[in-house]
Amino acid sequence: MALRETTLFGPTDRVEMVLRRIREFEPIALKHNPAGYWVAFSGGKDSTVLLDLVRRAGVKHEAHFSLTTVDPPELLAFVREHYPEVHRDRPREGMFALIVRNAMPPTRVARYCCNHLKERGGRGYMILTGVRWAESTQRSKRKMSETCYKQASLFLHPIIDWSDADVWAYIRERGLPYCRLYDEGFKRIGCVGCPMTRQKRWAQFARWPKFEALYRRACDRAAEKPGSRWKSGAEMFAWWMSDCRASTPDDQPTMFGDDEGEDDASAGCL
Repeated sequence: MALRETTLFGPTDRVEMVLRRIREFEPIALKHNPAGYWVAFSGGKDSTVLLDLVRRAGVKHEAHFSLTTVDPPELLAFVREHYPEVHRDRPREGMFALIVRNAMPPTRVARYCCNHLKERGGRGYMILTGVRWAESTQRSKRKMSETCYKQASLFLHPIIDWSDADVWAYIRERGLPYCRLYDEGFKRIGCVGCPMTRQKRWAQFARWPKFEALYRRACDRAAEKPGSRWKSGAEMFAWWMSDCRASTPDDQPTMFGDDEGEDDASAGCL
């Protein structure tokens, strides 16, 4: 569907529909927190479009980028250059410290990293995200507005019904900058080494070998912990990268969800 078209029911403007959604929910956001909306900005195409729409809507908001310590360098450079005003939130523990503490890397089922690195912000706010139904089977089941009782937060996904074509059409129409990784064939941009990308991790490590070295070093430290089931960090890393899969569905999709990984329909080895 185009951003603007004439249907049997009259003209439709998908941009105006989103602007109206954002404005209509603002009183609820302000009641929840006087600072207004918390915009979850990942630097991906969806949150880039979302932030522009929020600014056009003229609502009260804060935009936050959650640093994960495994962000692609090109993505960090893009955010620094084009969105210096966005708050960059650092985690208490980075990915590699989490691997050591949990005695293993995150898997498609034991995805503890999202909670610590991606979903830690926005408690007590109404959080705006770039989640869209077209992204995956799991996200097609999401609602436009949701409540996370664990986080004491409300969620609004204003562009949930937009297609990939809608997102790119809006970027071209507005002349918005976007991360150059998309021009290099990346369809989605997320954490380097994310288990959701399965075997694509090897291609990521070939491009960014320092991340592979850091993951291997973290596995070495985790394997040295008392009671470890692993003989060595090399064995742990090889198991992690083997991508063995059971048929257990993942029932914990991430709430932020903008360019986070390959798919929400996941399974794991443990």
